[in-house]
Amino acid sequence: QVQLVESGGGLVQAGGSLTLSCAASGTAGSFYNRAWFRTAPGKDRDFVAFINRSGSNKSYSDSVEGRFTISRDNTKNTIYLQMNSLKPEDTAVYYCAAGPMGTNIQTTYAYWGQGTQVTVSS
Repeated sequence: QVQLVESGGGLVQAGGSLTLSCAASGTAGSFYNRAWFRTAPGKDRDFVAFINRSGSNKSYSDSVEGRFTISRDNTKNTIYLQMNSLKPEDTAVYYCAAGPMGTNIQTTYAYWGQGTQVTVSS
């Protein structure tokens, strides 16, 4: 069993930056693929960013490519999402996910965090 805890959300003005963190309990988290998804108000949960277990492979949704950066520190079982040039449309609850065969598709993940709210004001 892997437990995920997100942190770092908050309120920021458009153009600002935030860094989200997601810590995984247990050593298994360092061997899993990880990802960030988000749920905007009134919308379904969407893919944001993916990173494989070694950190050698990353991918992003078109909407965040060039603005967001995903990274991981396996010594801390933690992944990060550096978010720059934030826009009001980035407002959402951000969730991290972990799984041995995870991809950019949410159904490939067995473990989810509780979510952290990011609000970008215009």
